[in-house]
Amino acid sequence: MKQNRHIERHQLPYFLKVFNRFTDKPMGYLGNISLDGMLLISELPLLVSGTFELRLKVPGRDGQLHFIDFDATCQWSREDVTPGYYDSGFSLAAPPADYIDLVESLRHYFSFNSAHQSV
Repeated sequence: MKQNRHIERHQLPYFLKVFNRFTDKPMGYLGNISLDGMLLISELPLLVSGTFELRLKVPGRDGQLHFIDFDATCQWSREDVTPGYYDSGFSLAAPPADYIDLVESLRHYFSFNSAHQSV
């Protein structure tokens, strides 16, 4: 049975690279993100039901590169509308605090709240 998910996700106009945590090789790009999961855009299809040990490298407020390490399980993988690319949906059972902080920061950055708008 197909599962319909209604999780708020935030589209990213510029993609962050996602790395294999142990080999440090890029696996693809972060397409969107939520507290419960993410979309990975890659050049290869990924193993559905496989658990992957991933890393995001994000710039910190101190100007240094910070690593966000987490485990994610691939729920589905299918060809993207762009030839030669695949979209894979991941779930995170226990996202680390740094991942949660990133999601919240991106949500704040991409939100259009009336309190942040100038007239």
